[in-house]
Amino acid sequence: MEHTIESYNALVERLLALSVAYYDNDAPLVSDFEYDRMNNELKRMEAEHPEWIRPDSPTQHVGGHVSEAFSPVRHEVPLESLADVFSFEEVAAFVGRMDEAVTAPHDYVTEPKIDGLSVAVEYRQGRFFRGATRGNGEVGEDVTENLRTVRSLPKTLHNAPARLIVRGEVYMSHEVFGEINAQREITGEAPLANPRNAAAGSLRQQDPAVCAQRKLDVVFFNIQLAEGTSYTNHFETLEAMAAMGLPVVPHTLCRTPQDCTDTIDRIGEGREDYAYDIDGAVVKLNDLAQRETLGSTAKYPRWAVAYKYPPEKKPSRVVDILVQVGRTGVLTPKAVIKPIRLAGTTVTNATLHNQDFIENLGVNIGDTVLVQKAGEIIPEVLQVVTKDSEGFFRLPAFCPACGAPVERDEDGAAIRCTGAECPAQRLRNIVHFASKEAMDIDGLGPAAAQALDKLGLLNTPAELYSLDAQSVAMAERMGPRSAENLINAIERSKSQGLARLLCAFGIRQVGAKAARVLARRYATLDDLMAATEEELTSIDDIGPITAHYIVEWLQSEQSRHQIELLRAAGVSFESREEVADSRFAGKTFVLTGTLESFTRAEAEALIERFGGKASGSVSKKTSYVLAGANPGSKLTKAETLGIPILSEEDFRALTAE
Repeated sequence: MEHTIESYNALVERLLALSVAYYDNDAPLVSDFEYDRMNNELKRMEAEHPEWIRPDSPTQHVGGHVSEAFSPVRHEVPLESLADVFSFEEVAAFVGRMDEAVTAPHDYVTEPKIDGLSVAVEYRQGRFFRGATRGNGEVGEDVTENLRTVRSLPKTLHNAPARLIVRGEVYMSHEVFGEINAQREITGEAPLANPRNAAAGSLRQQDPAVCAQRKLDVVFFNIQLAEGTSYTNHFETLEAMAAMGLPVVPHTLCRTPQDCTDTIDRIGEGREDYAYDIDGAVVKLNDLAQRETLGSTAKYPRWAVAYKYPPEKKPSRVVDILVQVGRTGVLTPKAVIKPIRLAGTTVTNATLHNQDFIENLGVNIGDTVLVQKAGEIIPEVLQVVTKDSEGFFRLPAFCPACGAPVERDEDGAAIRCTGAECPAQRLRNIVHFASKEAMDIDGLGPAAAQALDKLGLLNTPAELYSLDAQSVAMAERMGPRSAENLINAIERSKSQGLARLLCAFGIRQVGAKAARVLARRYATLDDLMAATEEELTSIDDIGPITAHYIVEWLQSEQSRHQIELLRAAGVSFESREEVADSRFAGKTFVLTGTLESFTRAEAEALIERFGGKASGSVSKKTSYVLAGANPGSKLTKAETLGIPILSEEDFRALTAE
């Protein structure tokens, strides 16, 4: 393919945008392998046409920039990135260059390339002093306080130089990543994309307490500076760091090129044995004096390369397709395949994502498919290689976990169970039922719900009201006092009223705001249960889709059973939502910034209590904008349109009774 200056510029712009997503936003848009492929294509273009090279080209600098949210730290020794290679031929070419450039005897050290966030950590007199991200290689971000929360970072060292700077990689272990995503699934949050970006996002949190909750770890692979101490080779520095008490990357001394490639193979085959993700192996010249002589290019050291493992693809036969029900009720198809070896693991399952994906592939049981596992991600089916069946697999019309009807999301490809008592969703349903905006049961978060679930004490939200303190006290991390407090909180929740109860039900598109709207219209839950879709759509803020979901949920056999259990437990079905007066009738408010005296939900509830309406966007129909600290673009737009701006003090005066 012939390259043009236009295609070169387009590729530079694409890679710059991908770099911002990866390094600065911790939200990659393409796989590492695809990014590396495009980056190598850019290098080939620039080698053929050096006159095209732009100063801002990704080949001319280390990815990422320093966020203004953190203080800058200038690295005394630059944190360079490594040149990537993708074949053993390229590894051999690297070794050949070393043989030509270094006439004295030389050897190599080969290490796994950890896929985390690179940091420089400084110790003074053996005590942790400061830590910074790589940033652009020259200047990083001061993340000292967040690094203090990293579990495996020693705060003091043994027999360390007076001043020591070491380079390492902060990572989130596979175990912790799985735990956090399981918790996020229970609470209905989007799962973290992958361990690398989870670690990067955690270390760059403004609140160290949030970082601490993520249970990060670190492993070191280089001494950047050792005041008053000298070393002969890299292997020696790794052993020295380990003796000081630092966790050090696994490393192998390689005497020959064959040793290097054999070690790369061994690291790749053993990927599943590491606690962290790896995306390659690094081959480094061992002798430090020889490294100094070779130096670096504008971006890479000449004495090292990173071999990147390509995504492996292999054919296999689909022997079955299973349908799993997630904690949010989404049905996910999974292909059970004839076992194959991929990326160092034996693969027996591969995701099929959703019904649209299945139809686009045309896959069914019996077909031979191509399966890929890139790094540590879940294996996926790429395409049908041989069609040995008729048609394609269809997801069931009823939930395989509880038998309730399933329904496709109106705005996406997900197919979801509608059952109120679906066992697959019970933990999420219970946690949502107890959440602050719902029944507000203090002390019943995801961890407590999981502990009670392990004892078999909870299957549905309604069963909360049959718990006793003695049974609850047996749960992990509970104890008699915590159990008594939880039982009291559950008892208090009985009188929360209709709005919170409707929110707690978890009916699709019925959050706290819609629940309050319904509770102002209907005096009791029984009144609402008698309403038709047509009647519901006549209510402001209740559209036809929401009305359908409400009626469907309330008429479901499982829902009716839950409602009767709640009635028997003495939970109030009466509305507590009253319009105090109509001072805000016909008025629309928009909130922006951080409020000090109210939560956003509390402010919206006050507006609605006085007959007004809260909206999420500013328009000519907006009556007021309530602005807190650090308001956003909504304030600017309101000022442009001449809409009155309220401070919190103004708002308190307007809502005074």
